[in-house]
Amino acid sequence: QVQLVESGGGSVQAGGSLRLTCRASVYAYNHYCLGWFRQAPGKEREGVAAINNFGVTIYTDSVKDRFTISRDNAKNTLYLQMNSLKPEDTAMYYCALVRCGTMIAGSDLWGQGTQVTVSS
Repeated sequence: QVQLVESGGGSVQAGGSLRLTCRASVYAYNHYCLGWFRQAPGKEREGVAAINNFGVTIYTDSVKDRFTISRDNAKNTLYLQMNSLKPEDTAMYYCALVRCGTMIAGSDLWGQGTQVTVSS
């Protein structure tokens, strides 16, 4: 009943922008809060941003003021607008269910991810 499909990744130079998209199943979109996570090679997966059902957002400090999370209720879709990208943003990005109001994953369900690579 829960399906999450990420897209929009790619390769950009430092300072560039990308917009990630997560298409969610109706059940997932309407019953859970959603967030974005990322994992770089050799690193643990970390929370990037999350949004609750009232549109309140939270961000990890390293992306604050550069990334914006949003959702389109009519399309059951989650977005992550990434501006001023840095090489350290390079990672596989995933959307996931989160405990509402936090960047704590709410389940072990993950999509296939979308790769973001930022070169200097």
